Amino acid sequence: MNRRQFVAHGSLAAALTLTNHPLFAAKPGSGPEGEGVSRVFSSDDADLMRVCEAALSALHGNVVQLPAYPGPVLIEGSVYNGVWMECAPQEGAVYGALGSEIARSVARNNHLIFFALQKDDGQIPCNVRGNTPGFGQIQMVVPIAATAWELARESGDSELLEKAYTACARWDAWLRRYRNTRGTGLCEGFCTYDTGQDNSPRWKGIPNTCPDRDARKCPQAEGLPRLCPDLSATVYGGRAALASMAKALGRNSEADRWTEDTEAIRRLIVDKLYDPQDGAFYDLDADNKFVRVRSTAILRVLGEHVVDAELFKSVWTKQVHDPHAFWAPYPFPSVALDDPAFVRPVPRNSWGGAAQALTALRAPRWMEHYGKPAELGLLMQRWIEALLRAAAINQQGAINRLFSLQGALSAIFRQQLDPLTGEFTEDDPGGYSPAALVFFDFLWRLSGVREQDDLLEWNVHPPTAQGRSSFAIRVGAGTAQLIYDGPHAEMRLAGGRIAQVSGAVRLLTTRSGEMRAAVGISEEQSHVTVRLPGRPARALRVAPNTRVELRAAKPGT
Repeated sequence: MNRRQFVAHGSLAAALTLTNHPLFAAKPGSGPEGEGVSRVFSSDDADLMRVCEAALSALHGNVVQLPAYPGPVLIEGSVYNGVWMECAPQEGAVYGALGSEIARSVARNNHLIFFALQKDDGQIPCNVRGNTPGFGQIQMVVPIAATAWELARESGDSELLEKAYTACARWDAWLRRYRNTRGTGLCEGFCTYDTGQDNSPRWKGIPNTCPDRDARKCPQAEGLPRLCPDLSATVYGGRAALASMAKALGRNSEADRWTEDTEAIRRLIVDKLYDPQDGAFYDLDADNKFVRVRSTAILRVLGEHVVDAELFKSVWTKQVHDPHAFWAPYPFPSVALDDPAFVRPVPRNSWGGAAQALTALRAPRWMEHYGKPAELGLLMQRWIEALLRAAAINQQGAINRLFSLQGALSAIFRQQLDPLTGEFTEDDPGGYSPAALVFFDFLWRLSGVREQDDLLEWNVHPPTAQGRSSFAIRVGAGTAQLIYDGPHAEMRLAGGRIAQVSGAVRLLTTRSGEMRAAVGISEEQSHVTVRLPGRPARALRVAPNTRVELRAAKPGT
């Protein structure tokens, strides 16, 4: 298995090294050297490295073995001592990308624990805390089928593929049986916790959980059951993944059926739950009236790629990218800023207005798909800035009060922040896994080198204003490394320099280092200079979210 390291650079090594970290033992060096090492990050920036170490510490503290399952899982952390189906599978997959053997095992277990505790009738638990699986709501957002398929495909894990396909097909059958009582073909919401949107005005007056903690039972409350766009989108995404899994397993007729069912529910979501005038998706209550609260249910529909490019333009313009609605200074509020139901000041655990770390962690799943890497870049910068600012405040507080610096920094990883100020809700205890994962995932997506299918993606965006930083991954038998020295970057492959770059840009190359394209990742046009060894420098102007083909171009022309 692979192992990912975070290594302190140069003179900071003695103070900031992670060599004693129980999950990510580091060795001095500039690249992923040695058996099993897949990723390395290093930096001269002491503050940045301290937050890295604190995030690793927070995540390590949240890797536990629950009595209900014989293997380590990554729990939610903070006040949430368990795993929830709406988020744990995706969190496990992001955690697995850190690269150690235990991280990859955790990624797998964060799926298998739900499959192992599935009921005979097909119901997957909504959560597992201690030795007790919960069945009082369905609580699903990112489809467990989708993350299981991605993980199985990337790792070549045939056992996970078989188990995921069987379990998720049975779960889909359970949802058809118990959450389609109105016979519409859409997925119904019975209670607040079905969507995990605690304290959301979207669910005002609706019970948190189902009667007798049985998700098959709908409470006797006005407007129930509702047809929910986000729950239906989760079903859509799950069926799309089941189609892919069936095809991979050689079950072509089943794959065709899943594909047909996927398209059927996609049409229903758009036809019944979308208001074209508002550019928003809403719940439809039992009286066939929209529940007009513009919430992140809209983003969850995008998260499963339900809408086509044309419809996305309308949703993006009218809601997502509107600074009066969801494009807040710190995206994304859980309810639109200009919605009458928006809640502020921000109370703890509030899906009434706060920007949630979970929503941020899910953003790359749809923003890249719809061709918005520039806006995604800004979102990621804002979250990293907020975490670094919180770290600076907590660090000074620890010094003033003679508290543990490590404990103070681990506390910055909280559930939510104010979308207007970027201040985290201090009433939330720290150690929240999604926030720590946001830091790592966003840092690497913003400024690192990544494998994307058969290409290498070099995201040239300095992680710090000055000093040296390095991101490196193992590619086959060699190493791909992106080294920053102030505003300049050097791309290295298998020990040799393939390019020097200035300016913010994403460069795509083959695995052998041949240039293919440049992509605009800044909200303004980027002025980029690319220097290939032995050739004249080439100047590029790359507009936001645009792709400039480079394969046929010769440097210097």
